[in-house]
Amino acid sequence: MGIIDVMNYAPFVAPGLSGPEFQYEEFQTMVRTTLRPLLKDGQITTQWGRVVDVENPPTEPDPTLDLDRAYKDMARTGAETVVLTCMKMWSYYSHHQLIMDLSEDVVAQAVKADPDRFIGGASYNPFRISESLAVIERCVREQGFTYVYFHPITFGIAPNDRRCYPLYAKCVELGVPVGLQVGHSAEPLPSNVGRPMLVDDVAIEFPTLKINLSHTGWPWTAEFISMLWRHPNVYGDISAYFPKTLDPELIRAMDRQLRNKIMIGSNGFDLKRCADELSELGLRDKTLQRILHDNAVEFLGR
Repeated sequence: MGIIDVMNYAPFVAPGLSGPEFQYEEFQTMVRTTLRPLLKDGQITTQWGRVVDVENPPTEPDPTLDLDRAYKDMARTGAETVVLTCMKMWSYYSHHQLIMDLSEDVVAQAVKADPDRFIGGASYNPFRISESLAVIERCVREQGFTYVYFHPITFGIAPNDRRCYPLYAKCVELGVPVGLQVGHSAEPLPSNVGRPMLVDDVAIEFPTLKINLSHTGWPWTAEFISMLWRHPNVYGDISAYFPKTLDPELIRAMDRQLRNKIMIGSNGFDLKRCADELSELGLRDKTLQRILHDNAVEFLGR
């Protein structure tokens, strides 16, 4: 059984896309706080191996595709399929512009080269609704994308904000699932809009839309559990946290009422470590099978 990584990003196949984000205050603050343990001699290495001098970060992305590197990593970690999202992040407080806008074209190249191993995930900018919907439609209808991932926290709006509803309607029209980051944000962003319960209205009003709540919903883990348990169309992934750090309440639920809803994601970090730590939590074999593979197959419609 191979692993399906439901939460990775375009730099997995083009590492040079990472790095320019460290020009911006949000990522500079992360280096001083949540990412501080990764800082060595003034440098930080992104999840995809690009070494960045935080005092002099690159100003432009390098879109060079490196599928050989991606395949080697997948062989090492046991990944069968990797979801490549084209993350868009907005600077809510400091710059008031997109500070991350990962290339759909690079992901489209990877999907075209190997659609069985790579899943394309478009993204959404609620401040440019018509433009974003046109890009999503092109990605799905012309470039083989089958997923959309949206980070509402970075735009400072809740998932049930009216500006998000065109996205949900478009995903229903196209027959693709949507992913949303919930919980707090590692960057200095208004995390109160990331409470999982704010997706309640969306799940009810779009019952045929499959929704992935990403990043465990911490520190509102109980709300995350509630959403996945109550709504047939709501799933969740445990990306951004290594399994040994997960809330014990969530671990218990994963082996019980959420067995058919939880998926694994690396967030670009070491998928093998994620899978190894997951196997050490004492979960039942049938639960591990669901989390590592089967739930993602159902969610993504593979």
